Amino acid sequence: MTEIFGGYLPMILKGMVVTVEVALLSLILSLALGILAASARLYGGPIAKAIAGTYTTVIRGIPDLVLMMLIFFGGQVLVNKVGDKFGWGYIDIDPFIAGILTIGFIFGAYMGETFRGAIMAVSKGEIEAGHAYGMTSFQVFTHITFPGMIRHAIPGFFNNWLVLVKTTALVSVIGLEDMVFNAKVAGDTLRQPFTFYVLVGVLFLLITAISDLAMKWLERRYKIGGH
Repeated sequence: MTEIFGGYLPMILKGMVVTVEVALLSLILSLALGILAASARLYGGPIAKAIAGTYTTVIRGIPDLVLMMLIFFGGQVLVNKVGDKFGWGYIDIDPFIAGILTIGFIFGAYMGETFRGAIMAVSKGEIEAGHAYGMTSFQVFTHITFPGMIRHAIPGFFNNWLVLVKTTALVSVIGLEDMVFNAKVAGDTLRQPFTFYVLVGVLFLLITAISDLAMKWLERRYKIGGH
């Protein structure tokens, strides 16, 4: 197989590891931001609701590629302007960190809407019953609201995750050596771009298939927990 891909297969697989790392770390950040955004819109004061609403509206209205370029290149300029004032010298932003921050920031808005809808879908009767039985607000959240939210959020969460994984391909435009970047290098070198992009497509499908198995496990787990 290595002969078929001109010896570039290990490089592509190494790039796949980078892709998965970016996806998983971005997911963690997006979950944290999503929970904050959903909580702010449902339970926050007027200012918190306005900030969260603006965040989700702006992020969902600007193309992901534009945001990637703005945060990476614009952030580079901003950081170094601040650095000049404090005498820090030139600071080179790591594409890996920039990619995680950008994708996590983008999908935090989508996760926020997913969680907000999931929380609103939890039966108010169950929540009221929990309070009636003498449960504290924290107990109601951990035993009723949160498990119910998870069950309702799984489909939307899974869709966001699949889109997030595909969005990681954008990190190649800022120089991060993910599998898309490495596929371009290999394809240009051997003049076989189609071959390497097909390979990358197959690897993305592999990630999707594994994700689908994980989603089915989650659905079984929380379906059982809901009865």
